[in-house]
Amino acid sequence: MEVSVFNIKGEDTGRKVELNDEIFGIEPNDHCIYLAVKQYLADQRQGTAKSKERSEIAGSTRKLIRQKGSGGARRGDIKSPVLRGGGRVFGPKPRDYSFKLNKKVKDLARKSALSYKAQQDALIVVEDFEFDAPKTKEFKKIQKNLKIDDKKLLLVLPGVNKNVYLSARNIQRVDVMTATDLNTYRVMNANVLVVTENALSLVCKKTGPKADNEPVND
Repeated sequence: MEVSVFNIKGEDTGRKVELNDEIFGIEPNDHCIYLAVKQYLADQRQGTAKSKERSEIAGSTRKLIRQKGSGGARRGDIKSPVLRGGGRVFGPKPRDYSFKLNKKVKDLARKSALSYKAQQDALIVVEDFEFDAPKTKEFKKIQKNLKIDDKKLLLVLPGVNKNVYLSARNIQRVDVMTATDLNTYRVMNANVLVVTENALSLVCKKTGPKADNEPVND
């Protein structure tokens, strides 16, 4: 599959880049996407919720009323869960929500997400660009030139670019990240994926097939 390369003015440069069919042209696997997104969101959870149980409440252990003869139910101490201010039964405890996902599943999910964007014409390749200083107005011009100022945008850069990041930071529904940090959730969460030329080659390198002796990093 070939796509045109645009400049930041929204003009077609006349050049085209070839998208690797093994990454951008596969049959998407929805279940792998679901698992990758689920794992990403689970990793964001702090898991620090905690409530005090009966044994952790500060209070007297004196028996409030006698066992029999009051005409009411048997009652323990003031820390009982049935009383106001008492402990909580089966309350939340600190836990780790993360879970393991095989690297091949994560790679397939990332390829599936990228293939969806390519099939939906939601992938735009632009020439590499930089800003001399943080300029939100300049970034908005790029959005308008590419006719995507009304869509949720993910811009993928080849490396950390502080000026571009600061220019887009205050714009709603705009996210900027590097190609090495690209993940399934971020791709699926965006309406349009804008990738610079150098970033595209890094995406293919990160997501493409690995040699037998090549380590897989994620």
